[in-house]
This record gives sequence, structure tokens and C-alpha cells, in this order.
Amino acid sequence: MKSQSELITKRLDGKIAVITGGNSGIGLATAQRFVEEGAYVFITGRRQSELDAAVKQIGKNDVTGVQGDVSNLADLDRLYDTVKQQKGRIDVLFANAGIVELAPLGSITESHFDKIFNINVKGLLFTVQKALPLFQNGGSIILTGSIGGSKAPAEGTSLYSATKAAIRSFARNWTVDLKHRKIRVNAISPGPIDTAQQRLGGELGEHLRTNLVNAVPLGRMGNPDEVAKAVSFLASDDSSYVTGTELFVDGGIAQI
Repeated sequence: MKSQSELITKRLDGKIAVITGGNSGIGLATAQRFVEEGAYVFITGRRQSELDAAVKQIGKNDVTGVQGDVSNLADLDRLYDTVKQQKGRIDVLFANAGIVELAPLGSITESHFDKIFNINVKGLLFTVQKALPLFQNGGSIILTGSIGGSKAPAEGTSLYSATKAAIRSFARNWTVDLKHRKIRVNAISPGPIDTAQQRLGGELGEHLRTNLVNAVPLGRMGNPDEVAKAVSFLASDDSSYVTGTELFVDGGIAQI
């Protein structure tokens, strides 16, 4: 008989997972945790060198890296063709790829709007939709939202926050669309997490970082593995009666 610790650490045993944006930050930490908990993981990233480094860091035979940009639908097709050829199904999808770029109202450009919505909204939508033919009934889809979907973290975040509000809406609506297949859809909404993406440069970025940390009740930034643990819960059968929800991993910043 397995010990309690073995049962916990292998709660994703045998599951096939896809993680977009899995080459760094929260995506990479989640990929590592999924593999440790027994899953086989496909990760994506736009830059081949970083993707190769991530696969090497995970360091096991239970991961495949597929280079691609989620805003490019041909890249998504190539990702799922690879999954179909190698494993034939998907049990868990963590639609995590996204970008943060700041621009205060008055200086927003069309190219900035197109870039952030193409990746954060269009890319996430088609990441999920194109996965459905391979998706197992009863599987789990997790979308990366943000506290920005619920509040205005700082000046310059309006476009980013709008994309994350859209993602929260997707989780609600797709729960209804997929209920006949018993596929659960949830959003994970991190607060300030110490990743390269949130180490924004420039005066505006530093101002945002300082304000966010000062507002966190726990008094610090989170680390990627703290988010990965929550994603793992939503991916596993431990959350079998959880769907359509938004799980905040934010040190309390959006809660008070």
C-alpha cells in the first residue's frame, strides 16, 4: 500500500498535460511539479533556446518541448499534432502563455493593443478550442488570469487588466459550454509573483512593483511554485467538484 505522501505526490499519475508558456516562470514551475506528480507534460515557448533549457531543467523523460507562439494558429496546430502523434489525448490543459506590457491611457498604440490581445485573449481562446478534439471527458482546463482582472493594480495596466477580465469570463462561459463533457474550467489568478515577466523595467515598472508589494497583506511577492501548487490542485481529481471558479494566489492583495 502506498503511503499518504506517495499518494499526494503522484496525484497526476498517468495524466497527459499541455502547458503553454512553460519555458519560464509560473509555467515552468508548474511543468516541474506536474512531472513530479506523475504527469507527462508538453510545454511550449516562443524562443527555442529557452524552451530547450526548460526541458533540460526539468531533466526527466516525461516532458516534450514544442516551440510556438500561441497567437499563431499554425503553431497551435503543430503543437496538437505533436500531442496527438505522441500521446493521443489530453487530460489537463494549463493555458498559461501571456505577456505584460504597460501603457497608460493616452499613450496606448494600436500595435500595443493588437499584441497583448492577440497573445492573452485570442491565443488563449484558440489554445483551448484547438485542444478539444484531443481532450478527455472529465478533464481539467486551467486558465491563467490575474488580480488585474478584478482590480486596477496601478497606472498603465488597463489593457493588460482587460485581457485578464476576459479570461475570467472565459472560465465562466466555457464551464457551461463544456458541462456535457464534464470538463472543468477554472482560472488561477496570481498576485505579484517574482518572475522575470514581473521584473518590469523602467520607472513605471518599478513603481508598479513597489506599490504591489506594499499592498500585499503577506508583505512579499510570491514565488512561482506557490502558484504551481494551486494549479496542480485544480488539475487533479482533488478538485473534482470545483469548476467555473477563480482561485486567487495573491497573498491577499485582491481580497481586502
